[in-house]
Amino acid sequence: MSANLPPLVFATNNANKLAEVQAMLANEYRIVTLSDIGFYDDIPEPYPTFRGNAWTKAQTVFEQTGYDCFAEDTGLVVDALQGEPGVLSARYAGEPSNARNNIELVLQRMQDITHRQARFVTVIALLQKGEIHYFEGTVEGTIRHEASGEGGFGYDPIFQPNGYTITFSEMPKSEKNRISHRAKAVAQLVDFLKKTTAE
Repeated sequence: MSANLPPLVFATNNANKLAEVQAMLANEYRIVTLSDIGFYDDIPEPYPTFRGNAWTKAQTVFEQTGYDCFAEDTGLVVDALQGEPGVLSARYAGEPSNARNNIELVLQRMQDITHRQARFVTVIALLQKGEIHYFEGTVEGTIRHEASGEGGFGYDPIFQPNGYTITFSEMPKSEKNRISHRAKAVAQLVDFLKKTTAE
């Protein structure tokens, strides 16, 4: 990664999310982490919407460090579960966050359900020069009856995107990063940053 690339603070402590986003931005920006800028506090996510939680993370980091930054909130939305896990996706089965327990709880609650439509949603909030900008990506799919695959993270082993016969966990990283909810939101972020840089 070239040190000459412009830095961009990503307000997250999630190593998996960081790796995914860095891979998508590899030729455009150098991701600077919260630890890189000396920020180690946990940021509460008190809002009932992805947008609200993304905003509060970006705003908190800016207020405490003075850095422009972007933050994201991502979750799995299952129609048959009235939108759950939603903003509670990371801790759906309780504290501490445990992906396997979260998956088991979703499968348990959907055990006798045939309508298994769901979607992953990512909302990115970019705080830049005192203004907030939002970028949203969604990928539609279905919930498998059992987990499958070793790759990915979170709910990837039970999410099969529309048009595929495999889960995100069974998919090569390069393919997931091409079609995922996060990829769509990051692409919008990059387009916006390119336009503002060119102006």
